Amino acid sequence: MKFLKTIDKYIIRKFLGTFFYTIALIISIVLVFDMAENLDEYLSKNIPTQAIIFEHYVNFVPYFANLFSSLFTFIAVIYFTSKMAYNTEIIAILSSGVSFWRLMRPFLISAFVIAVISFTLGHYIIPPANKKRVDFYNTYISKNSVQTERHIHRQIDPGVYIYIQSFNSNNVGYRFTLERFEDHKLVEKISANNIRWDEEKNLWVLNQYWKRLYFEDHEEIIQGYRLDTMLNMKPEEYRKVKNEIETIPTPEISRQIKSGRIRGVNTTDLEIERERRSSGPFSVFILTLIGAGLASRKVKGGLGLHLGLGLLFSFSYILFAQVSTVFAINGNMNTTLAVWIPNMIYAVIALVIYRWAAR
Repeated sequence: MKFLKTIDKYIIRKFLGTFFYTIALIISIVLVFDMAENLDEYLSKNIPTQAIIFEHYVNFVPYFANLFSSLFTFIAVIYFTSKMAYNTEIIAILSSGVSFWRLMRPFLISAFVIAVISFTLGHYIIPPANKKRVDFYNTYISKNSVQTERHIHRQIDPGVYIYIQSFNSNNVGYRFTLERFEDHKLVEKISANNIRWDEEKNLWVLNQYWKRLYFEDHEEIIQGYRLDTMLNMKPEEYRKVKNEIETIPTPEISRQIKSGRIRGVNTTDLEIERERRSSGPFSVFILTLIGAGLASRKVKGGLGLHLGLGLLFSFSYILFAQVSTVFAINGNMNTTLAVWIPNMIYAVIALVIYRWAAR
């Protein structure tokens, strides 16, 4: 790469080297603590060693690394930039006529490399790997991983609406109602004590049902004990496996959001997960500018003060990101705004710190 000067290669090597070293160090510590915490459970439940290693930890490492990639980036930038500042390397670079913005170029190139890796992992690679990790947890650790819904309202087809009071893990729904409309007029209503999914016939079975057919001048009532019917819905739609959303690739999430909106399903969790997979990599650029700006100047307190400020900013960012998503889940805030608002605010902070450091 001819456009990269010696100083660019030096900073990129320092940046990426410190970043991957930080990841390796922290993940090693996390693995030791995780193994120590869960060892008794692994032994008491006779979980195969092969499953622990290849289904859990092999898939846990990239998940954890990508989840906190922005934090690792921030720590890496603070650490090696602070060392450069206290070795007077940054002063020497700036004294040679290099502008502060020019100094930031290798920082941003390194951040771009990390962001691309994080984006690719988060959207396409980690979700399938997460499926093995989540399956391991739900199979060996948590036996109550399947959560069912109550008071289900759905539009399963244009003009066709269903209501289920509750749906259990045995694929049985209670107090079922179906209403069919044509030209905004109710033409059919079916009520049943329960609805059950028949896996062999691949259809729904209504038990103790009442069907009302509405005509212009009269209505008909049909009653029976069993009615086999095809409905545009699957039992999986009413069962939620713990952490299942982490196993869905982004293209499939987008498809489910589109389908859910048509059916009247709450897609907030899916929308938050999709936006978070993009906002995380983007935050790498923001935290890189904040970290480089803070650590590029000598201050009293040295490396310790820089690391302290870096951890304060990084953890406050993570906390703010978590709080903002709560407003989207429990409030009426737009999910895109809720996920991206921390990046917007910290981008302003990054600009202020950059202008302060560039003076």
